[in-house]
Amino acid sequence: MDCDRTKLTMQLKKCLLSFALLVAFIVGGCTSNGTATETSTPASVTETTSVPTEVSSPQMKDLPVLEGKATVVMTVNGAPITIEVDGTNAPITAGNFVDLVQRGVYDGLVFHRVVRTPEPFVVQGGDPQSKDPKVPPQLLGTSGFKDPKTGRERTIPLEIKPEGAKTPLYSQTFESEGVSSPPQLRHTRGAVAMARSQSPDSASSQFYFTLTDLAFLDGSYAVFGYVTNGMDVVDKIQQGDRIETAKVTQGAENLRNGGK
Repeated sequence: MDCDRTKLTMQLKKCLLSFALLVAFIVGGCTSNGTATETSTPASVTETTSVPTEVSSPQMKDLPVLEGKATVVMTVNGAPITIEVDGTNAPITAGNFVDLVQRGVYDGLVFHRVVRTPEPFVVQGGDPQSKDPKVPPQLLGTSGFKDPKTGRERTIPLEIKPEGAKTPLYSQTFESEGVSSPPQLRHTRGAVAMARSQSPDSASSQFYFTLTDLAFLDGSYAVFGYVTNGMDVVDKIQQGDRIETAKVTQGAENLRNGGK
């Protein structure tokens, strides 16, 4: 009986910890007013191919798309982190990231959020205002990439492909749509995914590395790639460390709708 109680207590503590981390994670992805200010809300992709060439929203059609895969090398503290970006399974999310890398958006940005205790969680960065050392640390994590063409923050739809599906699910979490299968791209250690606010379509430029397997985030946040080399570098990142450079070393030709 005591053994059963101990097991139940441990399970409850684990659930509470996961919930607390999730709540903190959602808050960490907010825009300046705490919610997404610009969203796109396409319900689905009309094509049955993995690349959404025809979609229900004109705004979504204009977003960068990665057709296939690309390799990004990010340098932090003088050491490289190699990321395989998967446009086959997350074409818009991967395209957005590769486009921002090519624009030089990530160069000089700070990792403003690092959570390793009480358990390993994430290393998060990508807030454009973190390039300015005069911006107070408490404001970091509240902005995204401002598209020079529109003068507004560019956001992308939540994009998660169920395992075995032909196309991703857009603008909906698996829970809200009753999807029971796991995602094709999961939150295993070394996953790279987009941070967002409570609105599904609020991701912009902020991303995170997972420091351990985080299955409870699967189906709610969009993974778009994995660290293939340099996870030891990620493990050493501290809050306040900067991305020195981020470069596309392979697959740049797979990007369409990109810009400078």
